[in-house]
Amino acid sequence: MGKVRVLSLFDGISCGKVALERAGIPVDEYIAYEIDKSAIQISKNNHPDIIQRGDVTKADFTEYEGFDLVMGGSPCQGFSIAGKQLNFDDPRSKLFFEFKRAIDEVKPKYFLLENVKMKKEYENIISQYLGVEPIKIDSNLVSAQNRKRLYWTNIPGVTQPEDRGIMLEDIVHENRSEDNVDLAPYKVPFDKTLKIIEKEVQEGKVGYFKYDAQANRVYSIHGKSVTLLGEAGGGAAKMGQYLFGCITPDRVDKRQRGQRFNEGDKFYTLTAQDRHGVFIDGYIRKLTPVECERLQTLPDKYTAGVSDARRYKVLGNGWTVEVITHILKTLQDTGK
Repeated sequence: MGKVRVLSLFDGISCGKVALERAGIPVDEYIAYEIDKSAIQISKNNHPDIIQRGDVTKADFTEYEGFDLVMGGSPCQGFSIAGKQLNFDDPRSKLFFEFKRAIDEVKPKYFLLENVKMKKEYENIISQYLGVEPIKIDSNLVSAQNRKRLYWTNIPGVTQPEDRGIMLEDIVHENRSEDNVDLAPYKVPFDKTLKIIEKEVQEGKVGYFKYDAQANRVYSIHGKSVTLLGEAGGGAAKMGQYLFGCITPDRVDKRQRGQRFNEGDKFYTLTAQDRHGVFIDGYIRKLTPVECERLQTLPDKYTAGVSDARRYKVLGNGWTVEVITHILKTLQDTGK
C-alpha cells in the first residue's frame, strides 16, 4: 500500500508509529496529540519526524480531513473494570468524545481505538458511537504480559494473534545481585502468599510480609507478567504486590485489594510507575525499565532519556506494540 497520513490522539510515546513501521506501512505524515512532557520527549528522541500538536481538546481536526488513519487509546481511568465504575460524566471518560469528534471531522478511511475492559453498558455505548463492535485481544499472545484490551476498528478481517508462547523468563535480564532483596530468613513456599504491606520498598529493604492462605503472590519468572499500568502515584511503590486494573492519582494513599497469582498461572497486574518484583532463585528484585519495555514489545532503551519513574509511568500508559502491529498488518496484507 502507499504512504499513509496518520492522526494519533493521546499518542503517548508513539507506540503506534513503532507498530506502523513493524507492519511495513510507510508513513507520509504522522500528527500526534499528547500533553505529557516525558512522553513527548521520548517520542521526539525516537521519531523526530513526528509533528507534535499538544492538547487534543484544543484541536481543529478539520485540517486533517481525508487522513488515512485515526488511532488512539483514550485514558482508561473513567472506564476501567477495576475499582470504581465511573461513567461518561467523568472528565477522563469524556476524552473518548474527542476521538469521536476526530472521526467525524477527519472522515478517515480507517480508525482504531484501544481501551480497557469495562462495564458492558459503557462498551455498548462506545460501539454505538463508532458503529463497530470491539475485538478483545490479550497481549499475552504476543508478549510476556497479561493485558486484556478492547479494540474498536473498521479495519476488515482482524483476527486473534497466534500465541507465541513468550514467558516472563524470556525477557528478564540475568539476575542482578545489586538489585536483589534476599528473602532469607523468610521461607516462602509457593503454597503461601507474600504480601508487602509497607508503603515504600527500598533496595535492601523488604518491609513486612503478611501470610494470606487464599492466594500465592510470589512472582515467578516462569509465568506471564502482570499488566503494566500508568497513573500509579507514590503509593504504588510495593514492588507490584498490590494489583489493580487501573491505578489513578486519587488512590495514591489508599490500601487496595490485590488479585491472586498462583505459581504456574499467568502473571496479573503490575503498576507501571514503580518497582515491580520478580522472584528469581530465592531473591526478589524490581523489574527494570528495559524489562518493562520488553513487556510492551518495544525496543530496548526506547524510553531512555527520562527518569526511571517517568519511564515506568509512560510504559504503563502505552500500547503493547505487537498487538497494534498485528492489527495494522491486516491493511498491509490486504493491500488496502
